[in-house]
Amino acid sequence: MQTLRLMSHNQWKCDDNLPAWEEKGIDCSAEVRTRGFVQVYADTCPDIVGCQETSFKMADFLIRGLADAGMKYALLWGRDTPILYRQDKFELVDSAFALYPDECPGFDGVFNNNQTKSWNLGVFRIKETGKMFIFVSTHLWWKNNNPASASYQAGSNEARAYQMGLVIEQISAFQEKYHCPAILVGDMNARYPSLAIQRAFAEGFVHGHDVAVEFADETRGYHSCGKNGYGPYQTDPFPTAIDHILLRGIPEGCVRRFERFSPEYYLPLSDHSPVWIDLQL
Repeated sequence: MQTLRLMSHNQWKCDDNLPAWEEKGIDCSAEVRTRGFVQVYADTCPDIVGCQETSFKMADFLIRGLADAGMKYALLWGRDTPILYRQDKFELVDSAFALYPDECPGFDGVFNNNQTKSWNLGVFRIKETGKMFIFVSTHLWWKNNNPASASYQAGSNEARAYQMGLVIEQISAFQEKYHCPAILVGDMNARYPSLAIQRAFAEGFVHGHDVAVEFADETRGYHSCGKNGYGPYQTDPFPTAIDHILLRGIPEGCVRRFERFSPEYYLPLSDHSPVWIDLQL
């Protein structure tokens, strides 16, 4: 049995330095921020990272930076949801990718802004033991169902639940084919009580936070980081978090830790703290 560190990481899709940042004497370009991500992975040592909001330029800088630092990661490309994995530790057996559709049945409007919402799936074999598992990175629709919100769009909660159902259909097909457990990670833009997360629970998934036997981080893992600069970490509790790790087919007691990485140096890198589980498999 091996302990695997499996991470979800929204990297804030921003390629070039922005005027408000430049005025403050700081740089939010892809080249600078991916150097920070290399340090994050050096500090946390993830075996697989499911990324979200990753541009072509960011991915290029990141994979080159990791190689220069002596970290042997390969990239499974998937638009804004690529997967990084340790090529010295895993064999990629199968893969699939898809954008979520623009529509949500029963509601008007587009529910995939700029074709950025997608899922990316890899079937991995652990080289040392031969055990297999499915790992999926996803990014769900982002707008709000609250009419008072500036980002309101009717049907947004339902759209996320619909997208969750679509990715679970794919996971189910791969689990039937390979008879192995599945881990679904990502920025789901949905809080713990939401329709999307509850849909996953109804389909047999559990949350890494709920089944961790040694430690479960109770923070939200979020702060402001955007075109106008960045701010301190928000103190809202775990149920308000929108970055999740969901599992199906994992024996009880195998998730050891559920943890977020939120050091001071991370603040200008992305608004989402990386979150990971330590999983014995």
